[in-house]
Amino acid sequence: MVILLIRGMQVVGAERGLPLFRSRTSGARRVTLASPLTLRSQRKPKGEGHARRAEILAAAERIFVEHGYEGATIRKIADEVGLSSTALYMHFSEKGEILQEICRQAFAALLEMNQTIVAEPGGPEARLRRMLRAYIDFGFANPNAYRLIYMTRPAELQHGALPAAQELGGSLYRSFEQVVEDAEAAGLLRGDARTTAQALWAGCHGVVSLVITKPYFDWVERETLVTALLEGLFAGLLKP
Repeated sequence: MVILLIRGMQVVGAERGLPLFRSRTSGARRVTLASPLTLRSQRKPKGEGHARRAEILAAAERIFVEHGYEGATIRKIADEVGLSSTALYMHFSEKGEILQEICRQAFAALLEMNQTIVAEPGGPEARLRRMLRAYIDFGFANPNAYRLIYMTRPAELQHGALPAAQELGGSLYRSFEQVVEDAEAAGLLRGDARTTAQALWAGCHGVVSLVITKPYFDWVERETLVTALLEGLFAGLLKP
């Protein structure tokens, strides 16, 4: 398992499932993985390759979530962005490559932001609080990206998510675990660092995954729920 950590994410275009990240972290720059889509099936002029790839990735991200990897097809993705299948093949050779690129870009952006958070001043507990809040904010702001990275099905793991997780995810989790180890060295933990890190991640993943997959449930106000969860985790796992 890996953890991706970002601080202060806002929802930007979430209703359209766009993997668009905006950070309030001091000194961090805005990172955009995809641009808004134009009307479906409207054929596009040639050129603007970078923007076209971003549109393809945004459409594919949503289609992978809605239809699963095996249900997503090149034709569906092409139709979503107003391209022919032939034109889409000029950007990606097959859908596995598209999924790999979605995961790679997400991990790369999150890694950059995570490094910014780690470099911020403050003690281990303050950094842990910022990291966990950032992780939760990312999940709520980017539910499709979160599902593809953290709630991946076997087919998606085989064709795209696993290589990215293995290459980039380990360093992300390690940067989080290092802060937990710093808290242990400072005498702040009730238990060992390894168990504490996994318990903190599991708690945060639980609230994100439940809220984004069960929107029909009568949840309390989101900020109230997240605050209660985090305070409970810290009260139980850290010394007063």
